[in-house]
Amino acid sequence: MVEGFFGGKFIPFHKGHLYCVDFASRLCDKVYVLLFDSPENRGLEHGTKIDTILSLEARTEQMRNLVKKYSNVEFRVINTDGCLRDDGTEDWDKETPLVLNAIGDRFKYVFSSEPSYGEYFKRAYPWATHIVVDEKRIHVPISGTEVRLMTMEEAAKWLG
Repeated sequence: MVEGFFGGKFIPFHKGHLYCVDFASRLCDKVYVLLFDSPENRGLEHGTKIDTILSLEARTEQMRNLVKKYSNVEFRVINTDGCLRDDGTEDWDKETPLVLNAIGDRFKYVFSSEPSYGEYFKRAYPWATHIVVDEKRIHVPISGTEVRLMTMEEAAKWLG
């Protein structure tokens, strides 16, 4: 059985993320979608015009509903409290055991849209291949940062 995972903060979960989930679901027998609840990003959930869809609860509900559309996709939330460096930035090396505890080490692929994650993935999951999906955002030309700057009406067309 071929397994893979796609992780992120998904603030918010948008159509670019959905494109990656769909891509991964066609390549793998089982895909884990992991939402990282990161303390350093909780501030991103406040002060926008779309706050109501950015809370952890709202994202979790949205993603649980999403995975119901896929028979081979499973959703999990990983709390990364305690995975920060002294300067407040996230320490992905501390997150690695949390991922392995949540989904094991049988996955063959790690999916992202960021080639810069490759070095970390190679170190953390040396048995897995990093697959970069829609790196140049050709299929879905949007980012979470851009969506957070929109009104709810503008954002609606980009939400997954």
